[in-house]
Amino acid sequence: MVGFGLFKKKKISISKTPASSIQDLERIIPEMRMVLFGDDDDEVTVSERACDQLTNTFFSEGRLRVLILSLPKLESGLQLDAIHVISGLQRRRVAANPYIASDYMENNLDLIDILLSGYQVDDLALTYGAIARGCIRHQCVAKYVLESDHMKKFFAYLQNPSFEIASDAQATFRELLTRHKSTVSEFLSKNQDWFFQEYNSQLLESPNYITRRHAVKLLGDILQCSSNSAVRDKYVSSLNNLRVVMNLLRDSNRHIQFECFHVFKLFVGNQSKPQEIIRVLLANQSKLLQFFGEFYLDRVNDEQFEADKSLVMREIINTTSVTVKS
Repeated sequence: MVGFGLFKKKKISISKTPASSIQDLERIIPEMRMVLFGDDDDEVTVSERACDQLTNTFFSEGRLRVLILSLPKLESGLQLDAIHVISGLQRRRVAANPYIASDYMENNLDLIDILLSGYQVDDLALTYGAIARGCIRHQCVAKYVLESDHMKKFFAYLQNPSFEIASDAQATFRELLTRHKSTVSEFLSKNQDWFFQEYNSQLLESPNYITRRHAVKLLGDILQCSSNSAVRDKYVSSLNNLRVVMNLLRDSNRHIQFECFHVFKLFVGNQSKPQEIIRVLLANQSKLLQFFGEFYLDRVNDEQFEADKSLVMREIINTTSVTVKS
């Protein structure tokens, strides 16, 4: 069985990690990976009993903390092994305590602070980001992050000049806003005003194409989630939000236009449109009908898209009829 002599202390700082401890980790991490995943080359089979024993020891004795704090001193290949080990252990459920990983994280939430702060250090961002996403699988961790100042910091992380780091931050941001639906709905209900103001200005109106594309796709997923219906109704009743979305419909990139269509259709389909929204749709009625008449003509075999597009055009025309009658 794997030996863990260096893990006797729960807390350890990176600067004080002795060289001997790092050397021990260089030996122990591959051993832990072997226990969890086996070795195809040597035909080592995975023992559920050994995995359970490792999982129980890893969390009950606070070894996750040691590993996270020691990661910056490990070489890149060993860091990847550590990511796989931590991810595997986060997913495991021990019969005696199915929620051992979640319980540990709930009592050590400062670890997610350390992990997310890694986005401020280029050399740590990808490693810590991958581990953070594994931790966010636990609802208690996601709730903690959503209610913290980390959410405001993400708008800077998502615009990191490094494509790899920005993409990793986007993956974590998406996980936070889509995995635990009831927690996300609660967060958005309480923070909708400032959150979408930042979302619009920092992401949807970003000069960076990748940032805009990821943002509009995520926005559509958030608003179309049934648990976010109240948030959606408020979002599509905002004239400023409509302005941002209509500008994205004219984006030079077809992928952004397509994802934006799925957001715009929510404004048009809203059966309780404010008068200011109706006025904008009427003022642009002929342009919108012409635009959608020529929109993605090469997707004629996509029946759902064609049905959605026809519905949008019909709703625009019906909005005119209702207004004339009134």
